Amino acid sequence: MAAQHIVRHRRQFFVRLIDTLDADPANSQPDAARIQAAMDACPAGQAVKLTAGYSGESGFLSGPLRLKSGVTLWIDQGVTLFASRNPANYDNGVGACGTATASKTKSCNPLILASDTAGSGIVGKGVIDGRGGSLLTSGPNAGKRSWWDVAYQNKTMGLNQQNPRLVQVSKGSAFTLHDITLENSPNFHVVLDSVAGVTAWGIKILSPSLEYTKARYACPSGTTPDAHTPATCFTPDTVKNTDGFDPGQSSNVVLAYSYISTGDDDVAVKASKAPASNNLTFAHNHFYYGHGMSIGSETNSGVNNVAVTDLTMDGYDSPNGNGLRIKSDSSRGGMVSDVRYEQVCMRNVRQPLVFDPYYSSSKGSLYPSFTGIVISGFRDLGSAASQSSQVTFSGYATNGVVKPLEITLDNVVFDGTQPALATGHNGGPSVLPAYTHFTLGPGPVSFANSIVTSTAADVTVSGSPGNAAPVDCSGAFVPLKSVLPDSPI
Repeated sequence: MAAQHIVRHRRQFFVRLIDTLDADPANSQPDAARIQAAMDACPAGQAVKLTAGYSGESGFLSGPLRLKSGVTLWIDQGVTLFASRNPANYDNGVGACGTATASKTKSCNPLILASDTAGSGIVGKGVIDGRGGSLLTSGPNAGKRSWWDVAYQNKTMGLNQQNPRLVQVSKGSAFTLHDITLENSPNFHVVLDSVAGVTAWGIKILSPSLEYTKARYACPSGTTPDAHTPATCFTPDTVKNTDGFDPGQSSNVVLAYSYISTGDDDVAVKASKAPASNNLTFAHNHFYYGHGMSIGSETNSGVNNVAVTDLTMDGYDSPNGNGLRIKSDSSRGGMVSDVRYEQVCMRNVRQPLVFDPYYSSSKGSLYPSFTGIVISGFRDLGSAASQSSQVTFSGYATNGVVKPLEITLDNVVFDGTQPALATGHNGGPSVLPAYTHFTLGPGPVSFANSIVTSTAADVTVSGSPGNAAPVDCSGAFVPLKSVLPDSPI
């Protein structure tokens, strides 16, 4: 960035007072126009920097913004870009943003959109706060529900939430995320769609932050969405569909040295349409609450050449916690191949290993196939609450179509109590593992005696586990609060 265009703030926005400042929906995005004007006027190769005012003013309040090629949005340390909580600001013309609908038609634009850009990005040590737990200010849910209350209707009423994403990158190339913190998104935090070349380095993603919960997520009885609307306290298990980082049908993607704790997938690699998702690297990351390092559930156009290395996961014994997961079904399946996991440390995760082609009961002719899966260097330290864990290994086999899971386990060690084998669901084989071809070794596999060959279920085992030191996890776990002061954990 050869130069920067500085946008200073003129008002002081304290996190706990901002809901008062924009209670009138007419005042929902006072800074949107001047931030957008600065970006529109900024030459390629330069940045628009949001910085504190001369008297220490540190907050910006905005509705949707659009990045352009070659221009970076820089949010300075100590500065927060707050998202509008007025659904009308995001509505794409459908008229349903901020509600839960029977229709799956999406009705909200994202807070920040980069569409068909080259060389744009978002950087800085500041924060983008989606305010997912703040009450909406317009529409039928005004004063009645927050974005997260609307999202919870997915579970309680079987409806589709119409909530905005925080950052959407569609098509284009060479997008950068660096240092930035993204919090409290109404929906997914970062979504990539058909992007060639993405570097996300040192980012932090958290939902919910302390603004909307209690320390260690100790919400009082009757305050969370399952018991109270509008909710006044949220946990990761009640902020639905707040995925952290979702690269879809994208290539040459790197996520490194980052920290993610959310109410859904920490990462979800998707491929719902051409092109395939390929050449993705996830290195030196820390995950906390969430549904894991996932691939799927949409794998229609294929996912290949994925490397996960030096990953630390602490699931805090969430009943919904997942570790390494590949998920799909015959309504949206495809080929997932050449996926390698190395040097993984895990604890307090309910389902540490999940390879599931029967993720839902939806049916079709897009058959899931998981091949060339390698786990080399994995250690699970167990649960602080002595919660039992389970593992899922299944290939796809229905109506004469057989797609075995092909997986190698090398130096895969569970300390203490060994994991139980999950049972099948959604029309898949009831006894697992099934339709799985294992290669074991040369390192140890601590639960190898649970894997029994079966001609009827097409379970084969080759190789032989041996002896080796397990992965050293003694210095792997980092408290999220040491990285993000407003983290509850």
